[in-house]
Amino acid sequence: MRRIRLGSIHVDYVTQAEAIDLIIDRAGSRKGGYIVTPNVDHIVIAESNEKLRAAYADATLSLADGMPLIWASKLMGRPLPEKVSGSDLIRPLLQAAAGAGMRVYLMGAAPGIGLAAAQRLVEEMPALAIVGADSPPLGFDVDKDLERAVIDKMVAARPDIALIALGCPKQEILMHRWYRARIGPVMLGIGASLDFIAGKVKRAPPWMSDHGLEWVFRLIQDPRRLAKRYIVRDARIVGILARMLREPRSTWFFES
Repeated sequence: MRRIRLGSIHVDYVTQAEAIDLIIDRAGSRKGGYIVTPNVDHIVIAESNEKLRAAYADATLSLADGMPLIWASKLMGRPLPEKVSGSDLIRPLLQAAAGAGMRVYLMGAAPGIGLAAAQRLVEEMPALAIVGADSPPLGFDVDKDLERAVIDKMVAARPDIALIALGCPKQEILMHRWYRARIGPVMLGIGASLDFIAGKVKRAPPWMSDHGLEWVFRLIQDPRRLAKRYIVRDARIVGILARMLREPRSTWFFES
């Protein structure tokens, strides 16, 4: 599979349809794996987070979650085929999972959000088998007993696909850890997507997402929490790309 390096992580040259086929194939064959959905924030965080870099290095699939990544690939001369954000992927992926008779598990978001999202999804797709929705307590990932209980609950539900909505870098690091421990389902990191599905958080209109302006919409909704991320931290992407443009072109592209 062709890949492009952006900073310290990579993105795969795949379309949404190709990503769905790969995920369904791995879930059906019980190969396991996990899918990451990088955006500008992930690229910036990975510069100083070794565990996140390791999680990306071992990921089964890395999908371009945002137009800025498409623009960066164009700047580097080999455009990615399309934006494949986790939020856009969920419904067509679950339609395919329902058609294949697969079992789906939801993890993350605040208490009640997963159940509300599950209800909406099943209303839209009556054939979809959602076999669990868990909202683990804060800090469970640093408590071995709590993490074991979360894992055991998911494994007992026997899902084929698990949607992990814990935010970056927690969800990526945990998916990496669980995959290395051979925990069964194919896992997909989806950030705030359960909040979108449940109606807890309003998502930007498609025209804003398609023009790379989704961050503006989210910033207006929650400026106190997101201003530092979008205005201060994510501005570092400019320096990261400038550094890359000074590096040999041969280091930008590779095969998995």
